[in-house]
Amino acid sequence: MSTADRTGPASAWFRSSYSNGAGGECVECARSAHGTLIRDSKRAEGPVVHVQAGAWRVFVRSLSRDGLG
Repeated sequence: MSTADRTGPASAWFRSSYSNGAGGECVECARSAHGTLIRDSKRAEGPVVHVQAGAWRVFVRSLSRDGLG
């Protein structure tokens, strides 16, 4: 995991389907060439974290396996 520069168009960012738009805490994600970019939806101009593809897959699979995804 590392911090990353913003890359790609703004339309590449997406929010969780659980985001209610009523001010709840949420993150936005975008795919990159080597993994996933993550940022705070309330601070789009703030820092961006890059998670490598393999680590992201493990994370998402663990959520699905535990019934959280």
